[in-house]
Amino acid sequence: MPSLIIAEHNGCTLLPSTRATVTAAKYIDDDIHLLVMGDGIATLAHLACQISGVAAVFMVDAPILGHLLAENVEQQISTFLQQQETTYQAILFPASTFGKNCAPRLAAKLDVFQISDITAVIDPQTFERPIYAGNAVATVRSEDKIKVITVRPTAFEPAVDGGNARVEHIEAISGTKQAEFISQQVTQNSRPDLQAAKIIVSGGRALGSASAFAEVVEKLADTLGAAVGASRAAVDAGYAPNDYQIGQTGKIVAPQLYIALGISGAIQHIAGMKESAVVVAINKDPDAPIFAAADYGLVADLFAAVPELIEKLPSRH
Repeated sequence: MPSLIIAEHNGCTLLPSTRATVTAAKYIDDDIHLLVMGDGIATLAHLACQISGVAAVFMVDAPILGHLLAENVEQQISTFLQQQETTYQAILFPASTFGKNCAPRLAAKLDVFQISDITAVIDPQTFERPIYAGNAVATVRSEDKIKVITVRPTAFEPAVDGGNARVEHIEAISGTKQAEFISQQVTQNSRPDLQAAKIIVSGGRALGSASAFAEVVEKLADTLGAAVGASRAAVDAGYAPNDYQIGQTGKIVAPQLYIALGISGAIQHIAGMKESAVVVAINKDPDAPIFAAADYGLVADLFAAVPELIEKLPSRH
């Protein structure tokens, strides 16, 4: 039986989280369908049909889906499932803000349990997911006829191109009257996307101020061509915006290099970055928990060590 993936995109391109979800779906069954919703998404459908492993792409192109309100997304998926002769064994979303907003609504509508944030597929009914801030892994088995699943993108390699799926146009719903899009504020950032970046420089409460955060963390990030992250303590203190937050209540990242500056290493933060390939920590407290998660640790005053490091590095900015 095929699986259905709900594509996540930014209006211009499919996000890496969609490709990672395709990889996860391959462990369930080789027959994979992709549903792409939005307004003016012909190019996205073309990109989707090239993903290796995708057998069919269903495109719903309508203004009502331009902002992908969760209420409209759920209605569109439910209507799509009712109209299709195909029975899906699993419906997968990326475990992103988009997926976490839409998947529970669909699971409730289908009257099934949602399986959240999976990191491994054991068999089509059995999955692994982290619990207790990643300190334990739960094995979850579901006998539901249709499984609604969110996939942690950092746990699976993004699927590559090489496919040639068919594209089928689907009629759009009329949309809900209970919610409407008013406005949005889009953060403009010239740095790499945090969840797709290969290098991340992250700062903690020890920076002491927003100006110090900019002078130390952001300057090192710009020198390395890296994305900028922050601990919850730094965000709560106003040193960095909310979209920088990494951790259990923030973003989950898995860069090739993660540099932690002045981050103590609370368990909630470690849960968001422990899958990084290489972790470097600079902290003046030799007993800071971050050193237990670090591959390389430097016990030093970051206000002295980081400027010296910047001087020795060639700028990529």
